[in-house]
Amino acid sequence: MLSASPSSPAFSLRGRRGPSHGLLIALICSLASPILAEHEGPWNRHTIDNGSRGADGVRLGDINGDGLQDIVTGWEEGGIVRLYLNPGPEKAKDKWPAVTVGPAKNVEDAVLVDLDNDGTMDVVSSCEGKTKTMFVHWGPEDKTKLLDEDAWVTEPIPATAGKQMWMYCLPKGPRRSDGAFVLHVGSKGKDAAFGSLISGENPRDLDEWTYLRFSDVGWIMSIQHYRNEAFDYDFVLMTDRRGPTRGVYRISDHDLEPDEIQQDEAEYMFAHAVPHPNDDLYTLIAVATRNGFVQLYDDLQSQRSFGAPIHVPNPFGVKQGKAVAIGRLDKDQHSDLVVSFNTQSQKDKPGVVWIKVLPDKDPKDWPAYDISGLKGKKFDRIELIDLDGDGDLDVLTCEEADNLGVIWYENPYGVKLTKP
Repeated sequence: MLSASPSSPAFSLRGRRGPSHGLLIALICSLASPILAEHEGPWNRHTIDNGSRGADGVRLGDINGDGLQDIVTGWEEGGIVRLYLNPGPEKAKDKWPAVTVGPAKNVEDAVLVDLDNDGTMDVVSSCEGKTKTMFVHWGPEDKTKLLDEDAWVTEPIPATAGKQMWMYCLPKGPRRSDGAFVLHVGSKGKDAAFGSLISGENPRDLDEWTYLRFSDVGWIMSIQHYRNEAFDYDFVLMTDRRGPTRGVYRISDHDLEPDEIQQDEAEYMFAHAVPHPNDDLYTLIAVATRNGFVQLYDDLQSQRSFGAPIHVPNPFGVKQGKAVAIGRLDKDQHSDLVVSFNTQSQKDKPGVVWIKVLPDKDPKDWPAYDISGLKGKKFDRIELIDLDGDGDLDVLTCEEADNLGVIWYENPYGVKLTKP
């Protein structure tokens, strides 16, 4: 078991191939990292949609094949799932063309995936509360009808109906051996589990889908795929925030046996895994917590071992973290952290911030900057994506408590970045 203690050495990463490898080398591409006044926020906020209640997560996918990332979001209190077509950089600051793809009471997650291989992505939604069911919202084969609400068809997946409070879905895609489609899914509460939904020969026949349970969990927050190209190996990163199984896990996609990265009393929220920019043997992992810190790891994917974590205190005294993303935001060309929070109990704190990683300082001294300002109290998943076409990464997220809805914050730097 790896320690998450704040007293752990700030840079106690285990070297496996010499001092040039590890998490800090991945995050820091330049030791010269001046702190500039221009980093002060907040950034300009743009609204994609605020027309329902309880926007709960943003997931990306190119549904119309135009090369732009579209968005799907479940609106928990509104009981609907909506799709947003990316209008391109020139119109990205306006509200986006949108359609309600179907009803989904108590929806917690929605994701784009072409389940029936007809060339148009469908949407799979996961619902908790009394609904306890996953749904498929079948997309129209005719892409000219994507914004036609009547062209979408919603059906429950019988194998999930009333079984668990479903929280998150990760499409795995067709299995190589028989072509069946696989969805990795997680839930919370009574009878919660990490498992897989597996289609029959015809994925459109939802009665033929079966559920395979792999491990008990308490409350799944995120499930993310990451791949090691050097070893031709796939992994799943999973975070479990409650109960005796709470922790961060790496799961081999070959045997789906959880491999503990960290397990302790912290409440682990959304995670983000990205490839090492200079060494494809490594993956960088960041996890937000509700315990006042972000945890960072490096993963040497050829071994079942992990570098000792780096413990990064939340800035501004914010207690409850929600999500984190790794990306390069400004001119110094090294990766930083963007973190979202739940500040309903701390109304004088910003809900989205970015933390500059400085290799010559203790993480508690890494400077942080306000992105969101004080408007918004309950933010969710983060996607770092260039929406206005100026070459830098903007911050896409959503917010529930102040009903800001699906929103993005405009990065003011306009820097042409070679890598995310």
